Amino acid sequence: MSQNLDLHGTTILSVRRGQNVVMAGDGQVTFGNTVMKANARKVRRLEADVLVGFAGATADAFTLLERFEAKLKAHPGQLAKAAVELAKEWRTDRVLRRLEAMLAVADRQQSLILTGQGDVLEPEYGIIAIGSGGPYALAAARALLEHSELSARAIAEQALVIAADICIYTNQQHSVEELS
Repeated sequence: MSQNLDLHGTTILSVRRGQNVVMAGDGQVTFGNTVMKANARKVRRLEADVLVGFAGATADAFTLLERFEAKLKAHPGQLAKAAVELAKEWRTDRVLRRLEAMLAVADRQQSLILTGQGDVLEPEYGIIAIGSGGPYALAAARALLEHSELSARAIAEQALVIAADICIYTNQQHSVEELS
């Protein structure tokens, strides 16, 4: 019996409400069926006004994060341009094409998902949810966004709690970044 021993498992969620955008993530990193770390920070602030979260194989995610940061420095204030330039590189570079990770990126104007296939997607409803607990967090965030007056931060935090109650690869130790 073989066992997949990749480092993976996470939930990253970004929520927009009004002029606020929040990116939040849990802290769990797993190796096979073992929790290796419970307090990892998978959500970061780049420069002063860009939030990024990553999911997937840890080393791959850090590689993409570094590449995205370089593209952002080459195209300051142009989130979409930086994302598209990274996607182009991702699709044409032999090493990058094999990376198994996703990025969620957001600034004050827009939110984008960079997929493992080199796609750049703008999500519906102002919500990004990636990682193993993403579908649960997305469902919870959509319900809270549509049926409550909670702040973007409160929605993100509560949706992560719900996702962690369902997904075994997501825990209750959260990191949160906010632009308002």
